[in-house]
Amino acid sequence: MSVQTREAPPRGKVSVRPAGSGGSAPGGGRGTGKGTLPYLLLLPALGLTAVLLGWPLVTNGMLSFQNLNMTQLIQHVTEWNGFANYTDTLTSDTFWRVTLRSVIFTVVNVVVIIVVGTLVGLLLARLGPKVRLLLSVGLVLAWAMPPIAGTTVYQWLFAQRFGVVNWVLAKIGFTSMADYNWTGSQLSTFFVVSLLIVWTSVPFVAINLYAATTTISRELYEAAALDGAGAWQSFKSVTFPFLKPFLMVATFLEVIWIFKAFPQVFAINEGGPDRLTETLPVYAFVEGVGNQHYGAGAAISVLTILILLALMSYYLRLVLRQEAEDDEAGESTTDRKKGERA
Repeated sequence: MSVQTREAPPRGKVSVRPAGSGGSAPGGGRGTGKGTLPYLLLLPALGLTAVLLGWPLVTNGMLSFQNLNMTQLIQHVTEWNGFANYTDTLTSDTFWRVTLRSVIFTVVNVVVIIVVGTLVGLLLARLGPKVRLLLSVGLVLAWAMPPIAGTTVYQWLFAQRFGVVNWVLAKIGFTSMADYNWTGSQLSTFFVVSLLIVWTSVPFVAINLYAATTTISRELYEAAALDGAGAWQSFKSVTFPFLKPFLMVATFLEVIWIFKAFPQVFAINEGGPDRLTETLPVYAFVEGVGNQHYGAGAAISVLTILILLALMSYYLRLVLRQEAEDDEAGESTTDRKKGERA
């Protein structure tokens, strides 16, 4: 019985199977499929975004170049007027007063929200489990309350005749506040609106910052204590560097949300008294829907978006620069660890 043997390939030579003969080579069909799969998964979300956000923006931009009021709507007439709506808006002193008011309103509220949210987040990190859970539930409920529902509650709290706030102030000795009209002046109206916005916005910052504190190693605080660092020094050298990226992102989001806040400002007093508490979103609504100058309202809304983008451009560069620095620091740390292992 004869046995056939096969010669082994010479040493040092490796037989390579062609890429199309079964198996997958780097850069082959399977790798290409993996590379395109994330983009295919994103297509439904991108399509919905284009339909729900892109189309209204395009329609609003087209309306801003039209002279559109009730007459044109009833007659189904499209009357194009070029840049007349933008020219009238940009040459109006009212528009620039409202813009300045909106910027100041946004800055004040964002600063208060970030400061109070940071303090509450640090408080959550120091509380016991049961008290932390109770406070977290309260924060989530305040955050989840619909804006109109929260506005209704604040209207009841600060009502002139039957408001809880005036009743409490009168009971503790401030008798002149018994019938105080909180929506009768610009500053008092803004105070109520700001209190409402801060109340509904602080939970987002606080919960996110508390989550960030859970990523900080206790060994860092112990090392700082051994070096003689106090509470404030430990916060500056240990806590704040970890919280900085979260604070930047939270500030970025809060600026957007506060600048475009509409239901809280409008529902409290409809931009009154005497339109002194109108911000840009409310101003666009009053001019467009209230006064039935829909083209002018659309132009104001487009300018609002452009002003917000201009305000956020510098801050966005800071966020991107911070992310780049964090990535470089992470890569250098990884390279150093690889060098130590080698």
